[in-house]
Amino acid sequence: MIRTEPEGSAVTDPSATLTVDELAPRLNSATVIDVRAPGEYASGHIPGAHNVPLDRLDDALTALGAATGKGELVVVCASGARSGTACGRLAGQGITATSLEGGTQAWARGGHTLDRPEGARAVWPMERQVRLVAGSLVVLGILLDLAVPGARVLSFLIGGGLVFSALSNTCGMAAVLSKLPYNRRRAGDAGLDATLRRLTQA
Repeated sequence: MIRTEPEGSAVTDPSATLTVDELAPRLNSATVIDVRAPGEYASGHIPGAHNVPLDRLDDALTALGAATGKGELVVVCASGARSGTACGRLAGQGITATSLEGGTQAWARGGHTLDRPEGARAVWPMERQVRLVAGSLVVLGILLDLAVPGARVLSFLIGGGLVFSALSNTCGMAAVLSKLPYNRRRAGDAGLDATLRRLTQA
């Protein structure tokens, strides 16, 4: 979505969003970018979506810029949080993109199908993985403190990290979890380079 300043200069609006009902009839003409980790993407994605993980977004700027010249660029994730972050980063590079409200979860709730490669296993959305790990570490810090006084500082550090994550709209824990084997690309996946070639050739 583009908003126009009084002087008439076009500026990318990083807060622009699209609903599932708006995307569905335009799916064939839009370029959909899924910024989840490869494991999440493989467990179910919007048909035709290209996987460009959020932590590799800078490597894809040239291809994504080229894609905007061929039609609407829509960014999705599990719930809309990471796609909003991605759109903000793209806007900073002058690339117009729209975030899908509610992400793939909203797409599935709306009765639309998700593509899943044969043999792919279900992987929890990254937000859920982060909640599990952060919550577990907080509880662990409290329990350890019963035996090792001062261990509850772990809980304090995790809580502080979550506050920083919310304020900065970044998540270091998600970046670490995305490197785990079950979140990585499956064997036989041609990888990001192949995805970027498809984006520039489409």
